[in-house]
Amino acid sequence: MSERDPNVIIVSAPSGAGKSTVVARVMRELTGLRFSVSHATRAPRPGEREGVDYHFVNRPEFERLVGEGAFLEWAEVHGDLKGTASAELERARTEGVDLLLDLDVQGAAQVRERLPGAVSIFILPPSFQELEARLRGRGQDAEAAIRRRLDNARREVARYPEYDYIVVNDDLEKAVNAVKYIVQAVRHRRTAQEAAARGITDTFENEGRPSTTV
Repeated sequence: MSERDPNVIIVSAPSGAGKSTVVARVMRELTGLRFSVSHATRAPRPGEREGVDYHFVNRPEFERLVGEGAFLEWAEVHGDLKGTASAELERARTEGVDLLLDLDVQGAAQVRERLPGAVSIFILPPSFQELEARLRGRGQDAEAAIRRRLDNARREVARYPEYDYIVVNDDLEKAVNAVKYIVQAVRHRRTAQEAAARGITDTFENEGRPSTTV
């Protein structure tokens, strides 16, 4: 088992801001990073795979897991239940990697409360108009669902001050690079490098001291 706690990076965004695309690119391009696979009660979207994108479960099963205290966080989002199992954090610790969580604003607030050292990133769309165009362009939702997502987006973007970093996704390449830079910076925080730094400073303290051997 790894001796260090994983760095925890939270990424949030309103639906349609391109968060999933950005996160997928970051996961492909950075090593030592585990994607936290959430549980969800919604149906899979085209191309989504069980155990890769989400653990798809029905509502009674999800509620059973809630009752068992199995989740690090959970919330109702767009009428569906989503949650992060505490086991995801333990797996990252065992593997010696960092953990990236794709969370809504409710779940992010819960994780920040439970894990004060977690770093949070909010991805913003360039504008409300662009967000609406992206949602409609996906062709996946009925009009009522689109309006609900846009209404939720108004409330979600108002909470951006709760986050440590803001990334505007007006250019995919720049947004991906920005998130990668943040992850790399997190890995070099003093708290993350404490063990390595102590090992190095010990060599300075011991070097050149007179031997006490008789």
